[in-house]
Amino acid sequence: MNIVVLVKQVPDTWAERKLKDSDKTLDRASVDVVMNEIDEYAVEEALKIKEASGGEVTILTMGPDRAVETIRKALSMGADKAVHLSDDALAGSDAVQTSYALAKVLETLEYDLVIAGSEATDSRMAIMAALLAERTGKPQLSGARKVTVDGSTIRIERQTENGYDVVEAAAPAIVSVVEKINEPRYPSFKGIMAAKKKPLTTLTLADAGIEADKVGLGSAPSQVVEFANKPPRQAGQIVKDEGDGGAKIAEYLASQKLV
Repeated sequence: MNIVVLVKQVPDTWAERKLKDSDKTLDRASVDVVMNEIDEYAVEEALKIKEASGGEVTILTMGPDRAVETIRKALSMGADKAVHLSDDALAGSDAVQTSYALAKVLETLEYDLVIAGSEATDSRMAIMAALLAERTGKPQLSGARKVTVDGSTIRIERQTENGYDVVEAAAPAIVSVVEKINEPRYPSFKGIMAAKKKPLTTLTLADAGIEADKVGLGSAPSQVVEFANKPPRQAGQIVKDEGDGGAKIAEYLASQKLV
């Protein structure tokens, strides 16, 4: 089974993230970047399916040159090869445009299954799998806490608030996974060294047949129009208990509309 795993390079969640004044997009250059955490679970699940059913795992990333670091980590975990969509014209693309670009790249690949993390930590939109399913015409199996492959049938346990639903579809399909699905492996030294020699194909817009006027900040359907930095934290209000501390706290909570 040939599996494509979508991974994204994002700012470290521990870093202080901010928007740029120039174009109101996320400032990625000034912070440390890492592989999107839930994408590690997607890579791990693809590797487990490969180990059980054979085939190969291809990593697909859209991002600047720096995203190669994230690609190499996925390859060092055990993926076989990677495709990197990188072009300056992609800067500022929103989720709708990103799904268009990724769908165009998927047209150039042979796959039975596409696996993605359920959401990215820099956007928290959780819609990429749905957008890709719509663009490619493939069934979507979302929120998977378990994936089972039986021939050409893909079956998942979809995480819900009250348990899980069993959902299945015929391959090729688009699957998004949640962090409960597995425990991602750590890249070994051998894997890190091997990753340097694994095939990595870099594509531009022209290579993938992507129309330039359909991507990029200038034509993005959603844009940040205005933003303001969070104000500095102010000193809190001290309540001195003189026998009426409880009443004072209740009064304060009421004034803040918390009770």
